[in-house]
Amino acid sequence: MKRAFLVLGLLFGLAACGAEPVWAPDEAVARARFEPAGPPTVTLYTMISNRSGAGGHSALMIDGEQRLLFDPAGTWHHPAAPERNDVFFGIGPQLLDFYIDYHARETYHVVVQEVEVTPEIAAQLSQAVLSNGAVPKAQCSLSISTILGRVPGWGHIGRSYFPVRTMEAFAEIPGVSTERIYDDDTDNNREILARQAREEMRAQTVAAILGDS
Repeated sequence: MKRAFLVLGLLFGLAACGAEPVWAPDEAVARARFEPAGPPTVTLYTMISNRSGAGGHSALMIDGEQRLLFDPAGTWHHPAAPERNDVFFGIGPQLLDFYIDYHARETYHVVVQEVEVTPEIAAQLSQAVLSNGAVPKAQCSLSISTILGRVPGWGHIGRSYFPVRTMEAFAEIPGVSTERIYDDDTDNNREILARQAREEMRAQTVAAILGDS
């Protein structure tokens, strides 16, 4: 019982989940659109406590006709990534690195599980996350596991509040590759967000100077 309360505490602590509707304008979403190279894939991100091994947060990335990052009730944001109700657009390589860097720190590491899927599955999942709506506190894993469990052949992924359970069920999908990412960054997420925003501002300034030259 004590461990159950600890896990729930981690879910509330890292995810800091709050169902606040966000709706970026059409022009921002269209401008940020990122179309990944290669076959369609689905990637599950699970943030794991380095102290207890419990899961703190779950996120899902779909590489279909465009890349969508479903970060239900998460706390990461970036000025170059417009959001619509927990779905981020325009997640190119640098922004994806920023997202992972935000979560991989001295207290948590990130488990990255990727699997190649058909265009039909990518389209189904893309539609599911876009229509899901903003996710309430501590329901990141629940929302993702519910969506994944509806994919044909993935019915073994049961609905779960616990990110590690969803991660373990996802690992049973044939062809899944797994990577663990560690970092010794500070646990101060606000500092990381501020640094990432400064880097984006510098990049925009350089681009503007080069464009005028």
